[in-house]
Amino acid sequence: MQMSEVSMEINGRMVARDVAPRTHLGDFLREEVRLTGTNLSCEHGVCGACTVLLDGQPVRSCITFAVACDGRQVTTIEGYDDDPIMSRVRAAFHQHHALQCGFCTPGMVATARDIVLRLPEADEARVRIELSGNICRCTGYQGITAAVMSVLSDLRAQPDAQVDALRSLMAEGKTALLPAAQASAAAFTGFKAEQPAAAPVQPQPAATAAAPAGAAGKGSSIQGGFDVPFPAAQVWAFMADLPAVASCLPGAVIEEQDGDSVKGKIAIKFGPMAAAFNGTAQLERNEQQMSAMLRGSGQDSLSQSRAKGDIGYRVLAVSEQASRVEVDLLYALQGPLAQFSRSGLVQDFVRRMIADFGRNVTLRLQNPAGAGQALPQAELKPFRMFMGVLWERIKRLFGA
Repeated sequence: MQMSEVSMEINGRMVARDVAPRTHLGDFLREEVRLTGTNLSCEHGVCGACTVLLDGQPVRSCITFAVACDGRQVTTIEGYDDDPIMSRVRAAFHQHHALQCGFCTPGMVATARDIVLRLPEADEARVRIELSGNICRCTGYQGITAAVMSVLSDLRAQPDAQVDALRSLMAEGKTALLPAAQASAAAFTGFKAEQPAAAPVQPQPAATAAAPAGAAGKGSSIQGGFDVPFPAAQVWAFMADLPAVASCLPGAVIEEQDGDSVKGKIAIKFGPMAAAFNGTAQLERNEQQMSAMLRGSGQDSLSQSRAKGDIGYRVLAVSEQASRVEVDLLYALQGPLAQFSRSGLVQDFVRRMIADFGRNVTLRLQNPAGAGQALPQAELKPFRMFMGVLWERIKRLFGA
């Protein structure tokens, strides 16, 4: 089996190992680094027992691949010694009897820390919603909720400078985590004695407007495309029109436009999962090559998950009356909703959305709206998309 070397900072110490690409972070922590405080239960990202911090953000280690953590910072239950929020959370869990068997506790306190850090004004109802992704089979959640509420209440009554500093870092989109105690890290077992400390990961410069496609940095890349039975020049004129493009993109709505800059939202609902990313986007056009890059970022108001992406597309002439639109998408998702980004399924759905987008473009060109009339907004139809993805996978399975 092909192995990949990964290097990451775990609880303040650099660790390097050769791992199989399919190895999950939870197994890596337990089996390779011998940090057994991270508990594995459902192994489907549902129960929350395996929650750890990745660059200061809670993630399900049972569905996060170890190779995806290369060059990043991981904090487990063994590494919170120097963290001012976790010291308060631990004391509150003890005071309010917020644990019994303790199996869910490592993941539960990681989520509790995130709530205190991210939602300083949260009430009890919001705290319960935020805790709903962590299953406890013992306590009935009353003590856990009371513990989190007590920490929030204490910080509102008497602010803590260290906690405020972490909150400021999070607001700026930076890692909200203090270095773990080196003394506790030195006591961990399972490290290679001869392995030197890896060099720290250097921050990458921010993407500029002139940066090429893919400048959003690390993320997931998906390529696709669609055919349109219209001349390339006509298709390009349509694709360079931001409101027209938005009308064809499932779930997208433009609320404000200033030249090639827009503000709006993309709303998605699939079963119990719903998100509405509010954000901004900038369109960069190359008229000669009939290509464009739409760079956008946004945040979901409920989960506080953040999304960033570059959508590049180019119109190619297939014949005098037919064109091909090639699409290259690079995106990154951070926060609670990132746990749903299991690559294979997400890529299938995105490709399906690109196909739906292509059909909508053809429909708009075949039936152009009258002057001054708003184009109807495309609707996301999850059930139809799901059935389409399922059918494609069945065909691939049987070689059709």
